[in-house]
Amino acid sequence: MATWLEMAGASKSNNGGVAHVEWKVNVGKSSSDDGLVAEEAGVGVAKRMHGQIMQCLVKIGVFFDKAREIAATEPKKVIHCVKVGIALSLVSLLYYMRPLYDGVGGNAMWAVMTVVVALEYSVGATIAKSFNRVGATFLAGSIGLGVHWMANQCGHQLEPLVLQLSIFIVASVATFSRFIPSVKARFDYGAMIFILTFSFVSMSGYRVDKLLDLARNRVSTIAIGTSLCILTSMFFYPVWAGKDLHDLIYQNLEKLADSLDGCVTDYFNGESFDRKLEGYKCVLNSKATEVAKANFARWEPAHGPFKYGHPWKQYLKIGASMRTCAYCIETLRGYISSEVSGMQVPELLKDHMKEICMTLSSSSSKVLRELAITMESMRKSTKTDILVHEMNFAVETFQNVLKDLSNQAVVLVPTTTTTTTTTVSNEENSRNCKPEPELVPIMKIFPMATMASLLIEIAERVEGIVVQVEEMAAQAQFDNFVVINNTKKNKGTKPSNHHHHHVDVIITSFQYRLAL
Repeated sequence: MATWLEMAGASKSNNGGVAHVEWKVNVGKSSSDDGLVAEEAGVGVAKRMHGQIMQCLVKIGVFFDKAREIAATEPKKVIHCVKVGIALSLVSLLYYMRPLYDGVGGNAMWAVMTVVVALEYSVGATIAKSFNRVGATFLAGSIGLGVHWMANQCGHQLEPLVLQLSIFIVASVATFSRFIPSVKARFDYGAMIFILTFSFVSMSGYRVDKLLDLARNRVSTIAIGTSLCILTSMFFYPVWAGKDLHDLIYQNLEKLADSLDGCVTDYFNGESFDRKLEGYKCVLNSKATEVAKANFARWEPAHGPFKYGHPWKQYLKIGASMRTCAYCIETLRGYISSEVSGMQVPELLKDHMKEICMTLSSSSSKVLRELAITMESMRKSTKTDILVHEMNFAVETFQNVLKDLSNQAVVLVPTTTTTTTTTVSNEENSRNCKPEPELVPIMKIFPMATMASLLIEIAERVEGIVVQVEEMAAQAQFDNFVVINNTKKNKGTKPSNHHHHHVDVIITSFQYRLAL
């Protein structure tokens, strides 16, 4: 061990005048200590690497678990992946088989690219993209050849100028057309391919001699690729956009009915129907999906119960009517939540309105469920008119109850109570006495008045959905559905003396009108 001594201090004087000398000894580190520190550092690095590797393995495991869950819940997506593999395997034969390769030349790659970009999840989306690609390629190629001929006629010096001017004009016009709603909805992809192909043909024509052969080979390879896409999509476990749209509409009708029932039941009974209450949000968020599926369904041929010329646009009108109803349910849910978390309605008033409110919401939800059955089975139901009549009768009864309440003069009268008075001579006399009327704050009436107006508004919106579904049944020529058992009218819709039994709760005419 290497040691050395060093004089570290100087003499210091004190009271006795004695000088002290301080010495400092430094001992160097041994090689064994260096090895121990290096070993500990290596262990720390190894632990960190082991932790990172385990985290990566955990993430990979979670990824495969999610993939397995998606494959189990949505097997159609797995089938689509298989269809893409089959189409690419077939189109690759253009490379591997010599006669086919000689027929298309070196442009076989265009067929592969077409399969990759044109094969979509549904049949309608595949057909739409395929026709857009073929039509845009053929049209752009034809116009490009015409522009190339005109440029040649103008001479060698003016040819580049004519080609550049044509590219500028055609590309600008085609790009502007993509902003037109009708073009964007159905031909947006075709407009983009048109610009690409026209620019390619126009620029290639300046350097390539056999431009006609180039255009012909490209159109033929794209036609081969789109044909493979359409055949694979239609004949190997097809996924029809029209069928998906049809299922989405009637499922949204069921969710709307569950949400309406869940909101009112949750308010009056305090029961929790969280999953059902969220159904109206699916209706509000489904507009983009409905529009996309309707556009793709118009490209599909007749399949299943959907004939040629099926009124796919009518599904969008039904969806729009459902969203107007869903907005009312969303507002109803918001007022219920604010009433629960904030100022509450008096229990006597809530008990008084419970039966009639639940009757009205139940009759409206029954109409929605019957419409869902009509859409699912594509058969006209004889129950719909009866249920609509019951719903309208419930609305009239509900309005009559509100009129009776608004015509009363007193705000709130508690139930009578019995009090016992003890006299000095221990003589007990029991008598009934009524306390003075107690005014209800106007803010406590707002939630119930808002619920009443919203339930009536929801019933009117449901009638709008009925009109659209009946129009759908007429245009699609739904079959008549024969009901063996006659539907019994809902006994709860008859006028009752329920509000006369609870005369303890009364709203003044002024407060009721102000609340509404």
